[in-house]
Parts: sequence; structure tokens; C-alpha cells
Amino acid sequence: MRSSLVIFRREFAAYFNSPIAYIFIIAFLVLNAGLFMTGFFLNGAADLRAFFGNLPFFLIFFIPAVSMRLWAEDKRLGTFELLMTLPMRTADVMLGKYLAALAFYLVALAGTLTLPIMVGALGNPDHGAIASGYLGAILLGALYLGIGTFTSGLMRDQISAVILGIMSCFLLFILGIPAVAATIDGWVPGLGSLLQNYLGLSGHYEMMLRGVVGAADLAYFLGLTAVFLVLNALWLEGRKY
Repeated sequence: MRSSLVIFRREFAAYFNSPIAYIFIIAFLVLNAGLFMTGFFLNGAADLRAFFGNLPFFLIFFIPAVSMRLWAEDKRLGTFELLMTLPMRTADVMLGKYLAALAFYLVALAGTLTLPIMVGALGNPDHGAIASGYLGAILLGALYLGIGTFTSGLMRDQISAVILGIMSCFLLFILGIPAVAATIDGWVPGLGSLLQNYLGLSGHYEMMLRGVVGAADLAYFLGLTAVFLVLNALWLEGRKY
């Protein structure tokens, strides 16, 4: 764990050594808050469903842009081989990088906490639904980052890593949409429903937006995130030899 902490500090500081990090955070906050405010005043509803509903689509692009540098940057700079020869376990290095990216995302997400404060001042929102919505947002971002960490490890450059990350996150999300599942069922009977039930993301996320935090939903996000992190560690371990 100490090795992971060393890597975490290095990677987290690296995000803020460039103005790109601040541009990412500002863009994330402005776009999300702008769309939320527009919908809030048009609908007049004292809740954050519009914000949480739009979030998965923003994160499909935002998260891969954050995670693309995790391994691809080291490969570009020629420091990947050095990292692999450090007296640290590959899993510890990977975990430190992942937690740094997750912390960066949480910093950006924390900037949106002004929205529930504003909604609370103007109405009487369901605080339980807001809390579960933020939990869903954290778990969603953690899963997307797990995917992004894995795809960054597969690619040799950041552009390829971000494209593959976007495609992977988008695919996982749409597999949970009933209309997509029905279309796939039309091609191969039962396949769409199977993918929706076991891999589709949107249904699990939607439950949290309703204020329902079920064990199955938590197991889905945490389990699938762990799967991608383990795959990343195994892939990197194989690259050592």
C-alpha cells in the first residue's frame, strides 16, 4: 500500500502541473451546470434528476480524457519500462495511478455540490435521492475510470487510448437501454436481454437516481470496476516478460 501511495502522490500532482487539468474541470462544471440550470428553470422541479441524467454522457468523454495518460503517457515518454522495473508490485503501481485519476474526478464532481445547495434554497428536494444520485455518480466514474485505465494500458498513444475508452464506456452504457436490448434480441433472440441484465450499465445507474441503492447495483459497479483493474494488472504483468 505504501508503494501505491507514492505513485498516487506523483500522479495526482502531475494532473495539476498542467493547465489542461483546470480546463477540464472548468469545462466539466460549466457544461453540466449550464444544462442543469436551463432544465431547472424550464421545468421548475426542485431536484437534480436532469444533472444526474446528463452525467453519464458527459463522463463517457470526460473520463477517458482523464485516464488516457495513465499508461500511454509513460509509453510515449519511455518511462513505462522504468516503472515496470521498480521494486514495486505491478498491482501497486496500477492502483496508485487509478486512485489518482479517481481523486481528480472527485475534485471535479465536488465542484457540483453548489447545485444541491441552490436547489435546497429554492425548493424542498428529496435529499435521499440526491445522496444516492451522488453515490451513483461516484460509482459510475469509478467504473469508467477502471475501463479507461485498462484501455490506456492496451494502447501506445493517448489518442488511441481515449478513442477506445470512449467506445468501451459508450457500449457498456447502451447495453442497459431497453430499446437497444430489444433490437439485439431481434437479431439474436435472448442475447440483448442477457447483455442488459448482466453487463448493461444504465439500468443500475437509473435505480440510484430513483433513490434506491440495492446490493445488486453496488455489486455490479464495484465488481465490474475490479474486473477491469485486475485485467489491467494482468496485462501489464505480462508485458514485463
